[in-house]
Amino acid sequence: MYDINSADSIIDFAKLLKGKTLRTACDVNFDEYKVNDKGGYGKTTEKYYFNYEPNSDAEPDFKEAGLELKCSPLKTLKNGNFRSKERLVLNIINYLEVHKEDFETSTFWKKNAHLLLIFYLHDKELNLLDYIIKLVDDWKYPNEDLKIIKRDWEFINQKIKDGKAHELSEGDTFYLGACTKGSTALKSFRNQPFNDEQAKQRAYSLKQGYVNHIIANIAQEETAVYGKIIEQPEILDVVQSIEEIVISKFQPFYGKPAEQIEQELGLELNQKAKSYFANLTNAILGLELGQKIEEFEKADIQVKTIRLKENNLPKEDISFPTFEYLELVETDWEDSDFKNILESKFFFVFYQFEEENLILRKVKFWNMQHSDILEAKNVWEEMVKTVSNGKIVKEVTDKGVRKTFFPKKTKNRISHVRPHARNSADTYELPLSDKLTGLTEYTKHCFWLNASYVKDEIYLK
Repeated sequence: MYDINSADSIIDFAKLLKGKTLRTACDVNFDEYKVNDKGGYGKTTEKYYFNYEPNSDAEPDFKEAGLELKCSPLKTLKNGNFRSKERLVLNIINYLEVHKEDFETSTFWKKNAHLLLIFYLHDKELNLLDYIIKLVDDWKYPNEDLKIIKRDWEFINQKIKDGKAHELSEGDTFYLGACTKGSTALKSFRNQPFNDEQAKQRAYSLKQGYVNHIIANIAQEETAVYGKIIEQPEILDVVQSIEEIVISKFQPFYGKPAEQIEQELGLELNQKAKSYFANLTNAILGLELGQKIEEFEKADIQVKTIRLKENNLPKEDISFPTFEYLELVETDWEDSDFKNILESKFFFVFYQFEEENLILRKVKFWNMQHSDILEAKNVWEEMVKTVSNGKIVKEVTDKGVRKTFFPKKTKNRISHVRPHARNSADTYELPLSDKLTGLTEYTKHCFWLNASYVKDEIYLK
């Protein structure tokens, strides 16, 4: 079928899957076939298409050719383009051994230097055997990406050496993350070498944004809307990080009004437009207006422009995307959108009101520390409990205003829940009707980051 010693031969054989399903591509009777675990698609592909037994070896799947097979689900956007449904999980991090390794000779690099990627269209209504395979190709990291991935790997390794494996977070790094792997049960915890506290089992993973970049390349999608901060990757050899490069571009403008920055950059922007600050950020970074920042997109970095009052308190709390009530109660914490957001890396741009002007104070890369994530988790747990019990509305006032049992800002230092909808009729379905009102749908809500937390833990630190 293919030459096990030839990467090209294996890749060509894999490409025959494009447009097919595993049921039609494999010469097997699948009538009684059932899959229960999340890795089922990859294992099925290995066993029944490539005809080798799945294993968890430190070597690549096709070790003679130095090629690692990864299967990953896709979703389709409204414009027909494909995007990744999730991050791409690679190999488990062995805390007890990895601290002895260097990147170039590491088990991570030996296994994942050359990937064979099979992307299939996920459809929860279908058996996985009937998912259509849309994209197949190999991937080697471009030089500029590899420099960042190496730094990410070294950051993860240093945290393990510092006895902080239990504090690892996907927000620590740019393209290569350390995602949790396994259930929340005690069996998913592992010993670490320089601390008696056990750490959750984690695996190296490519951030979802980076997987989208791979998909766009394989699908040959138009990527002109992206602009690069780092045009010459060699610059990463003489500075410590992307963070330093970005911050150095903003520092000359610290203390200056937005309008003056605009003039110095030769711009004439509409200050009332929603895109005003995004355009100003792009201009400072040397990108064209309207372009997405390629390095930020690959790293899933959330850019937040914050306007501070004169007392350093943000003018507003920070909202996150709305959650669906059904999904909220059906998803455990480890897989929740809220945890994913809290483990993200953020880029904050702080402007402060000074009379009629908005003054650029500073920019900051930030991700939430482990202990704060656990504290914010209490808000999520309270929200899940409230919705699961059908105890949504506490009272309805004489004016028809509904007051809820949802977590309030006064109850948690970090986060709270409140509406994020066009109006009260902008709703999501409830898993259980509300006991007081009988409502089966409720106004869209989301988690918010408290303005006081942003001031104390992000701006002033």
